[in-house]
Amino acid sequence: QVQLVESGGGLVQSGGSLRLSCAASGRTFSTYNIAWFRQAPGKEREFVAAILSGGVGQYYADSAKGRFTVSRDTAKKTVYLQMNSLGPEDTGVYYCAGRYIGGAYYVPSSFTSWGQGTQVTVSS
Repeated sequence: QVQLVESGGGLVQSGGSLRLSCAASGRTFSTYNIAWFRQAPGKEREFVAAILSGGVGQYYADSAKGRFTVSRDTAKKTVYLQMNSLGPEDTGVYYCAGRYIGGAYYVPSSFTSWGQGTQVTVSS
């Protein structure tokens, strides 16, 4: 089992950028697909981006395409989410999630490991 810890959230003005990090512990990180989800107050958790084990594929929600970039550094056991051109609609708690290869990368219930979340607030 991989343990995940997010960091990098904060308060940013509309149009600004943030880079979130998801640090993993455990020897099987390289075999894990990692995804980012976010949850705004009163809303369901939604898929943002995913990167497959070995970095062979990246996937994005329509709302993230062209603005967000997901990457992973296997040596550091860390996955990053670079977020640019942020708007108030991006406000929420961002979670990274991991699972062994396979499964639906955009479905929260398919993931077995979750971080505690990091708050992102975008002011208008």
